[in-house]
Amino acid sequence: MAERRPEITPEPLFPVRMIALDIDGTIVGDDLVLSPRTRRAIRAALDRGIHVSLVTGRMATSAQRYADELGLVDPIVAYQGALIRAMPDPGRRVGRLLVHRPLPAAIARRAISWSVANGLDPHINHLETFVIRGDDPRVDDYSAFLGARARRVRDIGTAVIRPVTKVIAVADPPRAMRTIDAARASFAGDAEVTVSHPRFLEFVAPGVSKGRAVRWLARRHGIALGQALAIGDHLNDLEMIAAVGHGGAMPTAPATVLSAARYLPGPVGDDGAAELIEALALATPPSAARNAAALERAASRSRRD
Repeated sequence: MAERRPEITPEPLFPVRMIALDIDGTIVGDDLVLSPRTRRAIRAALDRGIHVSLVTGRMATSAQRYADELGLVDPIVAYQGALIRAMPDPGRRVGRLLVHRPLPAAIARRAISWSVANGLDPHINHLETFVIRGDDPRVDDYSAFLGARARRVRDIGTAVIRPVTKVIAVADPPRAMRTIDAARASFAGDAEVTVSHPRFLEFVAPGVSKGRAVRWLARRHGIALGQALAIGDHLNDLEMIAAVGHGGAMPTAPATVLSAARYLPGPVGDDGAAELIEALALATPPSAARNAAALERAASRSRRD
């Protein structure tokens, strides 16, 4: 895979005032459950006035159940940054739409055709709707993962008559990673292409990334990017990790993401994200600075080994 060099990472500053967290593979594992330690760390950050947002490839309503469980109040970044919603008011299912950058219909149809031709099974995400081929045998699995029922259509391509938020193409690993360079070459200037999971190749509008979304959040809160902590586990997290002063990549991340990260926390099963929050955001600024230096040295040693 051709490496995309991220923008220059800002210097780390203390105290940490904002945290951006990927969900799958970062704060939840295959069981899709938040651990007690992760909940405690994030709630402690909130108690200190630190802004915390979930920044995910999921739809906003799918991420919202985790935001509710954690008691978050700041916006949810969904679909790699193509959509940002405020947390909903009491009694409402979805929050106010703050940002939406959809993929033009013609490009979405081309992404669907390209995916089929390259052995992937395309689906559509638009706002809070998941659209799937009617005869897809995995519809129940997808619905369980998203926490919502999918809408079935006879033909995905003809269902796209106006812009959509995202096209997601599914295949068994490692096809998504093997095809990403070809997809990026075919859609250069027309769509951003990334991988959010070993099975998911995703197409979003030009310029969309988690990094852009995190910069938007920092401006909204009036926070320097050097005081932001971002943690993720896959290629779609690269720009976000590189955009902040405190970027952490889970050990399962691809090499290009690991190389962009300042810190390499432990695996999700060992509460690596919570450990990083405790060390950098919950410690006093002098202790956090010492912790950061030690973690950065450990990451450098890990990359050399």
